[in-house]
This record gives sequence, C-alpha cells and structure tokens, in this order.
Amino acid sequence: MHLEATRTFLKLYKKLDPEIKNQVKKALILLENDLSHPSLGHKKMSGHDDIYEIRVSKTYRITYTKAGDTAVLRKVGTHDILNRP
Repeated sequence: MHLEATRTFLKLYKKLDPEIKNQVKKALILLENDLSHPSLGHKKMSGHDDIYEIRVSKTYRITYTKAGDTAVLRKVGTHDILNRP
C-alpha cells in the first residue's frame, strides 16, 4: 500500500515528540508493507464508512482513508483524534 499524507497529518506529526515520531514511522512502515500485522490493530472506525485507524502506541493512533492502493493519512495523535477523525 502506498502512503500519502494530508497537510493536517503533517502539521500534527511535526508537533509530536521525537520518540512518538519514531513510533509513527514504524507504524507507517508496517501499514505500507503488512496491514495485517497484529501490532497495528487495524480496523474500520465505527460510524465512518471510509475511515480506518491503526495503533501507534497504547495512546497514539493514526486515521486514514483508502484511495485505491493508497492510504491517505488524515490525522495522528492521542485517542482524542478518534472523536473527529
């Protein structure tokens, strides 16, 4: 799967601590190469037909949509982003 980041995603990513940024990079590598990897906890968000989420850590998540073979990265942050994916 190819990855494409929105401006919102990049803006949120830049604000993260370096340690979290490294965890995000690892999660994105897995998303790109092995979507079914258990550590991602990949799932469709309830109430949103076209938005998915993956785990970065116990606290952080990434939301994205699919456009063909591309994951369009929407947001990255704590569980709070799941309220407004």
